Amino acid sequence: MALKYSLLDQSPISEGSTPQEALKHTAILAQQAEKWGYTRFWVSEHHDATTLAGSSPEVLIAHLGAVTQTIRLGSGGVMLPHYAAFKIAENFKLLEALYPGRIDAGMGRAPGGMPRASYALDEGKKRDSSLFPKQIDELCMYLNDAIPEDHPYFGMKATPVTVNAPPIWILGSSENSARLAAEKGLPYMFAHFINGEGGQTFTKEYRKQFKSIDGSNPYVGIAIFVVCQETPELTEWIASSLDLSLSMSAQGMPSNGTPPPEKASAYPYSKFEKQLVAENRRRMVVGTSQHVVDQLETVASEYEADEVMLVSATYDFKDKLKTFELIAEEMKRRRQTDFSIVTDQ
Repeated sequence: MALKYSLLDQSPISEGSTPQEALKHTAILAQQAEKWGYTRFWVSEHHDATTLAGSSPEVLIAHLGAVTQTIRLGSGGVMLPHYAAFKIAENFKLLEALYPGRIDAGMGRAPGGMPRASYALDEGKKRDSSLFPKQIDELCMYLNDAIPEDHPYFGMKATPVTVNAPPIWILGSSENSARLAAEKGLPYMFAHFINGEGGQTFTKEYRKQFKSIDGSNPYVGIAIFVVCQETPELTEWIASSLDLSLSMSAQGMPSNGTPPPEKASAYPYSKFEKQLVAENRRRMVVGTSQHVVDQLETVASEYEADEVMLVSATYDFKDKLKTFELIAEEMKRRRQTDFSIVTDQ
């Protein structure tokens, strides 16, 4: 099966820009992703984050569905421990009713923000992520209208009632998330852009331990940072913004958003920060389109992945569009070449 490519957008805010502009860019990117032939387009959930505009993926997905026609849309992801599974089921069934066959329900257990945001979301109570597996069971039960007769809520339905239920994905960056996805028989998206260590082992175990539910098969996706431009020099210039942004975030430094390349390139990195940048580069692929797609295919092979989900943040939105356009063009070129080879044989 040919490797699939998709996009995840965190609606990053550039220095001097606004959340409104970032969300506008997300909508434009979804439209372009559909035009370029990407498989799906997901949006993230972040709280109390002044540099990322996406705090409610379900609301944003509803808007994206209205401005696109065919591309699959989903959450990357909903931080389920903050919420009641029944309410999340209703949100996604409503989305499924609006855009049948196009919705993915990606679920994660991370807080999606600093502790104060978690306390606010949970009304001052301590967040209990250990309930996540139970919540996944509940979400599956509600989405599929499968409440057992001995359950206190038997007869209740998550509305609106839909012909099909959106598929649930488990999102994660650890062995625990891979194990949970395998146990529940669900597709798994590993966040390589968050954790560049150990994912290959986790996805291998996921496939090994996978328990098929109703004939389901294991399915692995990996999400990874990318920056792609027409020359190596320009690519490094554009990628310097992401380098500095990730370095500042890791150190808890205040930020006004994705910095411009001029500022990032002139930043006086300490020895420690240079090491941090080098370490962060393990979570991304940077280069021209041929190099990037070569590297993505290599990483996908290491993960035995069925799909690669691309993530990017550039200061200038035009550079972000160019990143995904160049990769899409290279993918198309390779597929045409592969098809020509097959038909010539």
